[in-house]
Amino acid sequence: MSQRRVVLAMSGGVDSSVAAVLLLEQGYEVVGVFMRHGEQSSKACELGDGKPNPLLPILEGRLDHKQGCCSASDAADARRVADKLSIPFYALDLESEFKQIVDYFVDEYQQGRTPNPCVQCNNWIKFGRLFDYADAVDAHYVATGHYARMIQSQRGSADSQWELHRGLDDDKDQAYVLTGIKRHLLPRMLLPVGGFHKSQIREMAAQMGLKVADKRDSQEICFVTSGRHAEFVRNKSSLDTSGEIVTTDGKIVGHHPGIEGFTIGQRKGLGVAMGSPYYVTAVNRETRRVVIGPHEELACRRLSANKSNWLADFPLDEPTEAQVQFRYNSAPSDARVTRHSSGQFEVEFQEDVFGVSPGQLAAVFLGTRAVGCGWIL
Repeated sequence: MSQRRVVLAMSGGVDSSVAAVLLLEQGYEVVGVFMRHGEQSSKACELGDGKPNPLLPILEGRLDHKQGCCSASDAADARRVADKLSIPFYALDLESEFKQIVDYFVDEYQQGRTPNPCVQCNNWIKFGRLFDYADAVDAHYVATGHYARMIQSQRGSADSQWELHRGLDDDKDQAYVLTGIKRHLLPRMLLPVGGFHKSQIREMAAQMGLKVADKRDSQEICFVTSGRHAEFVRNKSSLDTSGEIVTTDGKIVGHHPGIEGFTIGQRKGLGVAMGSPYYVTAVNRETRRVVIGPHEELACRRLSANKSNWLADFPLDEPTEAQVQFRYNSAPSDARVTRHSSGQFEVEFQEDVFGVSPGQLAAVFLGTRAVGCGWIL
């Protein structure tokens, strides 16, 4: 296996484009890969004469087109960057793995939970199937444009290990969504942009003459073409999840077309006027009720998570001081974490937190280092 060959996930955005340049400057042999599942993306992956690019056949197929990280225009952008840098570029069709993510997304919402498909994409595809592909092309590493850092920690003369840390740019840090990656893969991960701020990455892209320098970041889930999650879920299933909207004291104040339209902490789009701000405090799959209340009703001091994944040694059955992040856009909060051999762990926050939602990821940090995660029950 080539110790200098790296498979880079190229999304067509500025981050992965600059990542390619940084890897080349560091002496790596870069193989660019675009993971496509868009209805129209194949058009962007044609050669100049209209003939298809040679696809590397991990999987075949396509799903919904989305103007986002996996669209036709993004594939074209990624290919142009690869051409400019003179690196090989391939498009991979990922139907069955991607269908698994869509099925997970739909099922979680219909169970009254809030899914995180981006985390699962990292677990199953970006740092899952791409490692299979890297092995197939004799590449030691897989790289992405995530804002996180891999740091090698020396522990004595005979031992060293790789650690996942938060990115230097607090506003763009993405370590949270990478905590589900298996520990044994850490030595083979490269995250070139994590040691920079976003403004620096855009400046580098401009200096290099990359046309993606000013390209907007993708904000939506790539497979939800309309951006309307509830509508997407309903179109994928005939299950009726409509029901009542009730206050925390049990008063019926309205009706809703489906629990898939709601998530804990949601304020907008409730469909009822209460005279003051109300938030979703619970979603009950059995009764199909959506419970709403004032902000203080969201206060939470404890959570439980299961299906845990640990990136570092962490004490068993011993409350340990750490920081826990329970949403992508939330800051880590000080807490005591108790890990159990069953794969579950308990979190007791030092202060009230707001917006803890079943189905989301709880990521455990020790300072900037990501040490583990689990799915909130």
